[in-house]
Amino acid sequence: MPQKLELTWIGKDQRPRLEPRILLEDPKRSYHAKQRVTDNDLFDNRLIKGDNLLALKALETEFAGKVKCVFIDPPYNTGSAFTHYDDGLEHSIWLGLMRDRLEIIRRLLADDGSLWITIDDNEAHYLKVLCDEIFGRRNFVASIAWEKDQARHNDAVISGAHDQVLLYAKEMAIWKRIRNLLPREESGNGRYKNPDDDPRGPWLQGACSTAKSGSEKNRFPVMLPSGRPIQPPPGNYWRYAEETLRQAQLDNRVYYGKNGDRLPIIKSYLSEVQDGFVPKTLWLASEVGSNQSAKRDHLRKLLTGVEPFSTPKPEGLVHRALQISTNPGDVVLDSFAGSGTTGAVAHKMGRRWIMVELGEHCHTHIVPRLQKVVNGQDPGGVTQATGWQGGGGFRYYELAPTLLATDRWGNLVINPEYDAAMLSAAMCKLEGFTYAPSELLWWQQGRSSENDFIYVTTQTLGPEQLEALSHEVGADPNDPRSLLVCCGAYRGVTAAQAAQRWPNLTLKKIPKMVKDRCEWGHDDYSLNVANLPMAQQKVADTPAQVDLFGEDAA
Repeated sequence: MPQKLELTWIGKDQRPRLEPRILLEDPKRSYHAKQRVTDNDLFDNRLIKGDNLLALKALETEFAGKVKCVFIDPPYNTGSAFTHYDDGLEHSIWLGLMRDRLEIIRRLLADDGSLWITIDDNEAHYLKVLCDEIFGRRNFVASIAWEKDQARHNDAVISGAHDQVLLYAKEMAIWKRIRNLLPREESGNGRYKNPDDDPRGPWLQGACSTAKSGSEKNRFPVMLPSGRPIQPPPGNYWRYAEETLRQAQLDNRVYYGKNGDRLPIIKSYLSEVQDGFVPKTLWLASEVGSNQSAKRDHLRKLLTGVEPFSTPKPEGLVHRALQISTNPGDVVLDSFAGSGTTGAVAHKMGRRWIMVELGEHCHTHIVPRLQKVVNGQDPGGVTQATGWQGGGGFRYYELAPTLLATDRWGNLVINPEYDAAMLSAAMCKLEGFTYAPSELLWWQQGRSSENDFIYVTTQTLGPEQLEALSHEVGADPNDPRSLLVCCGAYRGVTAAQAAQRWPNLTLKKIPKMVKDRCEWGHDDYSLNVANLPMAQQKVADTPAQVDLFGEDAA
């Protein structure tokens, strides 16, 4: 078996068997503007409260291949929470948590989509190798240094001033063609002058006409308008080919200085340059904001009486990422929503958004923040830069409880909290059908294609009901339809007999048909420090410890 370069850790081969939960909207927490502000207001944004790994799994059926940008700010794993625990184990747990989420995120991304992850030096380099493995090293775009803190901390060995933003494309060959340039600024346009009153407008003198590297074909004589012949000095070359200069002369776009006796410069006109700047990998706080500015100048003024996170991401940081990677109407996802910055910025920029957050600050921070954005009552952040005036809305969802619960005898049974509609939606998701109940045909509760449908019931079906179902589905050879029947039980016929008697029906029993599919009843896949094993005291005869890479340390 061919070997490959990869990062290994304790428990890497262990993957959770996730239950694809359905999402339940709570209309009381959903929110929308009282009136439209523009014709393009977006209302169907989604805020999901619940474990983000289960939420990502819940989104997979509907949004696989449709998300244009994922911007996440995961827990940084600073180690402060692990003081009393086995060194190295927490890294393995953190990497496992990230791997499980990133694999689903990749499936959610569109082919022209991108992933942006903010991270600090504690795990950035491990995360880079992990992302190389999941996304492919060829799809790594850049590691951006963001100046998160402009202060100097004298109590540190070296005062940390930046975090990294790892950027990956789903498919680099596609993404590099569609990525947006950053808008030009007036300060950049100021470098363009027009000293010779060229009717084509301001132009940029550009770099020096000569370079210290080149080939002999770039060492040719040039006759200046003053009548003086010149040639690059020994060891230097013209920056352009002779034919390029000749064509520029014919186009009257060569400048020889005020008196016509300077080195020839080929003009680059402002009117001809691209509409923006290629993004750089250094993002200064003066350009996109810092943790302190987000906390002090925005969130404390926006949510008075609510203490912001200690290190909230500024809206300018997310704004720049979305400027580069998305266009209006694109879907943006943040599965570590925190205080809701990604959704707030996406909303102001006219992008559709999905956010996931498990903590109670989903209610204390995100909901009131987004309500103010919708109401046009958020004057800070990127409101002015985007021209935001309010509008739109969002739907609030929670993850449904587990489909199968354990009864008092230890058997898996359908959760009594599920009504008929929830059960049908859940079975559609488990079986790969789209939940779409027909208003006309009672047995059409979902479809996987134009001719394949699903019907879900907890009843016990006998030959009479199955015969009626088969007749309803029909046996038209010009319009063949099939129906997956998920029922509590069936009587009077075996599965083989049913297949022969009613070929357009497929019978399965619930919950038996799905009981071995998933980890039922598992509601929290987040990092729980209390569940970590305590570190053992090291003694002389302690067996060799296993390090992060799974090798025995001497």
